[in-house]
Amino acid sequence: MNSPASPALPAPRSPGKALNIALWVFQVLLAAMFLFAGGNKLAGNPQMVGLFDVIGIGQWFRYLTGALEVLGGAALLVPRLSGVGAALLVAVMVGAVATHVGVLHNSPAMPLGLLIGLLFVAWGRRAQLAALVGRRG
Repeated sequence: MNSPASPALPAPRSPGKALNIALWVFQVLLAAMFLFAGGNKLAGNPQMVGLFDVIGIGQWFRYLTGALEVLGGAALLVPRLSGVGAALLVAVMVGAVATHVGVLHNSPAMPLGLLIGLLFVAWGRRAQLAALVGRRG
């Protein structure tokens, strides 16, 4: 007994491809955020100058933070460097969360959200990071 022919369904996407697409969406969005935020710090936006005055380390720290954010944001857009960019920005955001909680005494929601997104990208690009560490070690 033959069963009626079922209509052809499109082949499901492989999990690897779906993950790669999700990673690129996150990378582009995160890169835009960090290029904007880092650019504001480097350009001397009065809000950023005031924020770093409150932090109390000095304006050199605003320049350093802005440069790391721009560098990391740009690296997120380069396929071979996206894992490195995410790892760099993870470190920056850990510092930002600690600063919001310990120095500024305000909500760390924004840097924490960015940190979670960056951890997802770093996890997704872990093979790239492992290959880089393997070449050096």
